[in-house]
Amino acid sequence: MREVAFIKQNKEKWLNFEKAIFGKTLKNPDELASLYIHLVNDLSYAQTYYPKSKTILYLNNLAAKAFQKIYKTKREDTNRFVHFWKIEVPLIVYQYRRYVLYAFLIFASFVAIGVLSSANDDGFTRLILTDGYVNQTKENIENGNPLAIYGTNTTWGTFLGILYHNLRVAINNYFWGIFGGIGSIIILMYNSIMVGTFQHMFYEFGTFWESVRGIWIHGTFEIFSMVIEAAAGLILGASILFPKTYSRLTSFINGFKDSFKIFLSTIPFTVVAAFLEGYVTRHYNTMPNWLSVGIILVTLFIISYYYLVYPFILNKKLKSTYGTI
Repeated sequence: MREVAFIKQNKEKWLNFEKAIFGKTLKNPDELASLYIHLVNDLSYAQTYYPKSKTILYLNNLAAKAFQKIYKTKREDTNRFVHFWKIEVPLIVYQYRRYVLYAFLIFASFVAIGVLSSANDDGFTRLILTDGYVNQTKENIENGNPLAIYGTNTTWGTFLGILYHNLRVAINNYFWGIFGGIGSIIILMYNSIMVGTFQHMFYEFGTFWESVRGIWIHGTFEIFSMVIEAAAGLILGASILFPKTYSRLTSFINGFKDSFKIFLSTIPFTVVAAFLEGYVTRHYNTMPNWLSVGIILVTLFIISYYYLVYPFILNKKLKSTYGTI
């Protein structure tokens, strides 16, 4: 069958199915699951006979949305809050996994630029971190406590101050993505260069290990969340630039809903990072190495598992039940 005939034959069915997904006209999850099977069959047929067609992109996206709809309307033993964290966010992260990859590639690239620029230009570090910060750090190192700056304020004051700052950065990082993702890229670029420059400064001062086992106690959640927030911003921007088969407004609404959920999922990690920075990091110099390294590894495992591993495990598990999406 020619592709034109295939589309003409199934167009009305697809449009009705799309209305059921986005218009909420279909509330029976069993009926939705039945229609989903037909959609998957059409997708498989298109992948076989029209491998380079845009029809595949349309059907794949529609199937992904239907997949989430089924699990949203399906009766659950857990409440809505648990479902959001356990099912909804991981599935959305999986659906937009390439944007997470883009964000990490941008982060790694500009961290490297920060390191290389600092290594080849003595003035670059002071340009990025300011003279006052560099001078204060040198003084702290001479006094035997490279990260003394983290203990200059009260624990409660540090926690609130850092939380406010990190939430402000997070909000800007995400919402500036509305400008085609460029805003999120710029914010991520600047912060990534700062991370690279920051770590190279301690390397140059001969206190790299001390900085790692201190800064990354809170930095693992903080920096990882920053990258995920940038990925959410890229998704928001892409929904405007690349509407695919939807109208630009519909694409933006769908993109905003999905990306905002990813953004919301980073907030608890940001709060915990601020707590660790206010209450724990200040004690890095007195705690044993195994404890500081243990905190770093545990926090890294938790957040990387949730965003980079669990979505794939969940998707694989659900595909075995409902088919390929």
